[in-house]
Amino acid sequence: MDQTRALNALAPYVALAKSANSSRAAADLVTQATSANNTYVFAELLQQPNVQALAGQEQYGAFHELLKVFAWGTWESYKATQGLPPLSDAQATKLRLLSLLTIAAQKPSTTAIETNLSYTALCARLDLESPIDLEHLVTQAIYNDLISATLNPAAQTVVITSVAPLRDLAPGSVADMIAELSAWSGRCDGVLADLEQEIAKVKASAKRRHAREVRAEKQRAAAEGGEKSGLSGILNESKGGRTLRGPAKKGEEDIEYEDPMELDGGSGMGGLGGGGKKRSAGGGGGGMSGALAGMMGKSSGNGGR
Repeated sequence: MDQTRALNALAPYVALAKSANSSRAAADLVTQATSANNTYVFAELLQQPNVQALAGQEQYGAFHELLKVFAWGTWESYKATQGLPPLSDAQATKLRLLSLLTIAAQKPSTTAIETNLSYTALCARLDLESPIDLEHLVTQAIYNDLISATLNPAAQTVVITSVAPLRDLAPGSVADMIAELSAWSGRCDGVLADLEQEIAKVKASAKRRHAREVRAEKQRAAAEGGEKSGLSGILNESKGGRTLRGPAKKGEEDIEYEDPMELDGGSGMGGLGGGGKKRSAGGGGGGMSGALAGMMGKSSGNGGR
């Protein structure tokens, strides 16, 4: 519930308080306002002159004190204050709901976070007889949008996550708020300093990583350049060797090898000699062919004789 809704619920009683000409009428307005639905802030009603006039009166002064309890007090402060009027069921439920808001909004210590919100502690502070009564009260507070909470019957705890800002400020609470805000500001400054240190570390790490990447890229480029240079030298040497050996290979390819036993044009063994002439162009093989041809010629001559 937001404050606007609570203020709208209180507005009719503020208007009536302006026209309350008797202390009895002002006291009745206090009772009606604290019993009504959706009235959870009372500072504006408390500031009305006709209501302030109740303070110090023997007969109706207790109603002024009761309104202050509903504005910023708790069930414990009501029980501790002597001479206050008895509460109706609606007023008792309203004051317990307001007390639950105060308890839930209090900053617990690290060692008492579960104790403050345990069934046992809440029942004691709200003067409830059983955990079932506490669960009914917490459920009502949730449905009235006073708190966001979950019940954990197994662990006997109430886990409250948010509280509606519906309590009035007690006199002297501004100094406490300033101290709390100063402490919060100090914590924020500490967090910002830690974040700046982490940012500086991240930037330094990124700078070092970038430098390593640049060095690695240069080394990779240098290695690739060396490989290309070596490959070019090998290719040039290969081309030069092929140029020097080229004529010899070509000369060898131009030599025409013929079978020594091939007959030329039906000339008989004389053709072998002709074959020998062609072989002579190739080297020592031609001399052997000529010798064979001479021997065959002599053999033919002897046969003719």
